[in-house]
Amino acid sequence: MQTTTPHVRVGTGPVSFTELVAVARHGAGVTLADDAVAAIERARGVIDTLAEAETPSYGVSTGFGALATRHIPVELRAQLQRSLVRSHAAGSGPEVEREVVRALMLLRLSTLATGHTGVRMPTAQLMADLLTHGITPVVREYGSLGCSGDLAPLSHCALALIGEGEVRDAAGELMPAAQALAAAGLEPVELAAKEGLALINGTDGMLGMLVMAISDLDLLLRTADVAAAMSVEGLLGTDRVFAPDLQAVRPHPGQAASAAHLLALLEGSEVVASHRTPDCTRVQDAYSLRCSPQVHGAARDTVDHARLVAERELASAVDNPVVLGDRVESNGNFHGAPVAYVLDFLAIVAADVASISERRTDRFLDPARNHGLPPFLAHDPGVDSGHMIAQYTQAAIVSELKRLAVPASVDSIPSSAMQEDHVSMGWSAARKLRRSVDGLTRVVAIEVLTAARGLQLRAPLRPAPATGRVVELLREAGVSEPGQDRWLSPEIEAAVDLVRSGAVLRAAGTGGTGGAPLG
Repeated sequence: MQTTTPHVRVGTGPVSFTELVAVARHGAGVTLADDAVAAIERARGVIDTLAEAETPSYGVSTGFGALATRHIPVELRAQLQRSLVRSHAAGSGPEVEREVVRALMLLRLSTLATGHTGVRMPTAQLMADLLTHGITPVVREYGSLGCSGDLAPLSHCALALIGEGEVRDAAGELMPAAQALAAAGLEPVELAAKEGLALINGTDGMLGMLVMAISDLDLLLRTADVAAAMSVEGLLGTDRVFAPDLQAVRPHPGQAASAAHLLALLEGSEVVASHRTPDCTRVQDAYSLRCSPQVHGAARDTVDHARLVAERELASAVDNPVVLGDRVESNGNFHGAPVAYVLDFLAIVAADVASISERRTDRFLDPARNHGLPPFLAHDPGVDSGHMIAQYTQAAIVSELKRLAVPASVDSIPSSAMQEDHVSMGWSAARKLRRSVDGLTRVVAIEVLTAARGLQLRAPLRPAPATGRVVELLREAGVSEPGQDRWLSPEIEAAVDLVRSGAVLRAAGTGGTGGAPLG
């Protein structure tokens, strides 16, 4: 059955971040715009002319990769395209998430719609129909080197278009592709000249994962500000270091945005005001408190750089060869280096923001550094362990994030008999970034959970209105109340859900500056 969600219209221009998330995560259907239909038909005319010519044309009437020197006779060209898709659908390992496959398919369709690939309209239309009907090809974890595009993942999607391979229907049931197509009233296509190559030669998988990671990090970095503000407040830190004139002497935009957000979060705090007296002898807060905007801000600026790269890639038509006017030209635009680099940059960002978050959490638990709070925020220290092991969980995740921050894009293993002798490993960079974003979500959630308990233990002093609303949100969700030890894992998972959904940031009511708006 078709989705009832609004359709995204795919034309010759780039897909937006919002449109990609709507299709990938929220099941929006897809319609090809009139300009896309016209562009596809124009390019197909060029391919049909070349297919009839005696002169060999790569991808149209020749083999592929290291086999490009063989001229393929007309009667074998349909078999050539089928063989290409079948042989390249060589993925292995666990299934890739549904949202990743849908993002990959949408971005491949967006490239087809530019009129630079030479596919036929029925082929492009069927890909749109799969998205609209919620039919998701099974794509495996391993198989892409991030050069010549995400070949194996895209091939598994192309396989479904010819009625082969496995898919999951809109309800998530695993079945043969032919069965799912028939149930939706769709017919598989028989690929013509150039079409198999056009369907599998792009950076769509790594790009889709990059766009979704940027969307997630926009939310997470603003939520990390909320967690930091709660920690500064609960640990009796000062907000004076976040003043605009101090940020102006080092004019990084992300730093200024984070500092302004921290000030807004801490405005009106009785806890902060309580130690603005001559009795306070501390000169400076620890780095993990004082330098929060420097770290969170550098992370924001790095995400903004990644966003620029993603926007350029979304505006690209990645294929080889490409149709340019009335000719077809070979090129190297399928190389994933630009995307792979920023995917690795963002894994570094996730690791470091998580690292400073864990350090703030740890300060709450140490009576030598938490300024009057009980050890581990325990109800009866010794009998109760409080949040001791929550910090262990954070530390385990941060340790993994540091390992995941090792770049994938510096590696290369030659393939295709040395024809493809330098590859980007961008798919691998994207896969590990997804784990990094999940880990950062969990680390920030544990900081929010711990800081909320610390603020409650500062009573009768009241926290700032913004941070107080977050404490109340957690209380309403049944977590963070000080008291005797209880099963902590469900509380952590509840906090993770509140962070991931944006509920924590919405409760704070400050929003933060920069990044995508919250839904």
